Amino acid sequence: MTAIIFEPLHPDVGPPMRATAHSAGYDLAAYLTGRTVRVFHDGVMTERQTDVRDGKSVLVLRAGERALVPLGFRARLPVGIEAQIRPRSGTSLKTDIVIANAPGTIDADYPEEWCTPVRNGGTGDLVITHGERIAQMVLARHEVLDFTIGEVRPTTDRAGGFGSTGS
Repeated sequence: MTAIIFEPLHPDVGPPMRATAHSAGYDLAAYLTGRTVRVFHDGVMTERQTDVRDGKSVLVLRAGERALVPLGFRARLPVGIEAQIRPRSGTSLKTDIVIANAPGTIDADYPEEWCTPVRNGGTGDLVITHGERIAQMVLARHEVLDFTIGEVRPTTDRAGGFGSTGS
């Protein structure tokens, strides 16, 4: 069995976990303690210090703001595996958090701290708390193929429009 190499960047960070034995996704939690976070508004990036509320670090995003929420670790995936970053259904239903590029891909050779790009999809403030599960990671195998120059001809009756199986 091939493993993912996991490097915690803080002593209290553990690897992503699945909620049940049959869960496809590994939960990803925000790591906000003592951090600044890259926040984007109208295409302009700023570094924002996290706040402390009720003894926990939080990131507050105003309506429409996006951020790269740090996860507190680096990981090396096996060659041929990608990590797809997706919304958690419960989180998406209960909050205004949107995974900005869902599904996002983390490649096997990505060497930096993993972050999740999120957007506040609501009209009020979105508060993300340290340790909160904000997204999930699903692993997928992929193929790398070469391109060859040639003519592409229809091989079925599927032609004539975008989607091309109906109007």
